[in-house]
Amino acid sequence: PFRLKAATMEVVQQTEKAFQKQAAIFQNKKRVLGAKKPGRSEVRYWKNVGLGYKTPKAAIDGNYVDKKCPFTGNVSIRGKILTGVVRSMKMKRTITVRRDYLHYLKKYNRFEKRHKNVSAHLSPAFPDIKLGDTVHIGQCRPLSKTVRFNVLRVLEDKGASKKVFTKF
Repeated sequence: PFRLKAATMEVVQQTEKAFQKQAAIFQNKKRVLGAKKPGRSEVRYWKNVGLGYKTPKAAIDGNYVDKKCPFTGNVSIRGKILTGVVRSMKMKRTITVRRDYLHYLKKYNRFEKRHKNVSAHLSPAFPDIKLGDTVHIGQCRPLSKTVRFNVLRVLEDKGASKKVFTKF
């Protein structure tokens, strides 16, 4: 289910204080006599999360390092698969997803509208996500105090504003 792919790519973007590297890749390859220096091919770790979700092109060919990414990091998707609308993107690599649902009241024989907000990790494999987009999120191990889900797919923008009940 996982692949080590040799591809030519530029140096990994280092934006953190600590050196960022993929855990499955050995960095200090010995130099071989007669090896070509320019155009050296780099190896990148990526995997298919399964469940019918394709690995994004940005995860395969990209140069980011994210240990919490389900495609390039050490996170497995298991448990629930949920759908919701992106409500907030104020956190770093984390989004808030609004999930709308109906709750039945037996006394009145009617439904009432309710919603829950779920925090989900957003991999750099999805660079062009925006507010109002519909996303599929999959459950994983706890990544932080509030984050237990990872974005698996980004669907089209429905054009709804932030606090609108979008179930129907």
